[in-house]
Amino acid sequence: MSKILLPVACSVLIAAAAIAQTRTVEITDAWARATPGTATNGAAYLTIESPTADRLTGVSTPVAKQAELHRMTLADGIMTMRPLAAIDLPAGQPVTLKPGALHIMLVGLSAPLRAGQTFPLMLRLENGGTREITVAVEKPGAMRPEGHTGAGMHMPTQKHH
Repeated sequence: MSKILLPVACSVLIAAAAIAQTRTVEITDAWARATPGTATNGAAYLTIESPTADRLTGVSTPVAKQAELHRMTLADGIMTMRPLAAIDLPAGQPVTLKPGALHIMLVGLSAPLRAGQTFPLMLRLENGGTREITVAVEKPGAMRPEGHTGAGMHMPTQKHH
């Protein structure tokens, strides 16, 4: 009996590993705040979850000269913002980029971000390749995407490269 059980158990483990590897990185709630007409910088936010450990290593968009990964922290009553080389994505754990924390800084906007518009954003993952998503622009001062109820809101335009 054990001669049959071991190969079956190995087959199940191999199949489970193959299924886990075919799952893709999930990106939800991609949004940005509208900017005032004179603003040259903005920010974008999203939630990203990878089925395997990965790292978000870069971002780019045609609406800004540069897009950078940033972290804001509050220490001793002082808010600081620092660029990051990458953001770790632990396997199976959502990582949320949000106001006042991890975010994508949009430097040198080509035009103001207007509520109701969308724009493309390219995400570079260390192991997962490049992903293109669509970012929805919300009203000025928004703290989350409109219609967000706490559950992940799937963004339909995700292209694999």
